Amino acid sequence: MIQETKTNELLTFFKALSDANRLKIVGLLSQQELSVEQIAEMLELSPSTISHHLGKLTRVGLVSARPQSYYNLYSLEPKTLEIMSRRLLTKEMLPEMASDVDLDAYDRKVVKNYSYPDGRLKDIPLQMKKLVAILRYVVRDFKFEVEYTEKEVNEILEKYHIDYALLRRELVEFGFMAREDGGGKYWRVKKQD
Repeated sequence: MIQETKTNELLTFFKALSDANRLKIVGLLSQQELSVEQIAEMLELSPSTISHHLGKLTRVGLVSARPQSYYNLYSLEPKTLEIMSRRLLTKEMLPEMASDVDLDAYDRKVVKNYSYPDGRLKDIPLQMKKLVAILRYVVRDFKFEVEYTEKEVNEILEKYHIDYALLRRELVEFGFMAREDGGGKYWRVKKQD
């Protein structure tokens, strides 16, 4: 629920900025206070159109108005930009925007297309992104913190494809597994994000 609220808040904020004229208004107001009539004349738009745009920018807190005689002067609220970027555009927050996305969907599709129902591979893909998906699939049979001999690695990989040597080399090449110099021992590597 909190995530949905933050997502909606971010969408509303970006929607307010998703118009070329509103961006121009923000640019103008970042330099000086202006009235609806002044902005309308500068952008060659009607005052009612400018009022509409200012309303959207005001609702998200980017613009504020102060009365001056019988009209309002509008100005940019730079603090809002700082607060929004600090609150919503953090390194921690951005991944949360995709928290309900199935990150393994592509890998499952590739595995389904390249394997038989029993899990054996029909072929080893040449395209790198598909190959990496297949490598993530086969590396699951190797436990972390366990050393395997080359023979043990080959026996495990042979269940997937006759060209187990290619799979073994690619697992090492793409950093899913490591081996000691000379190839006597292999082990699964924890991926660093």
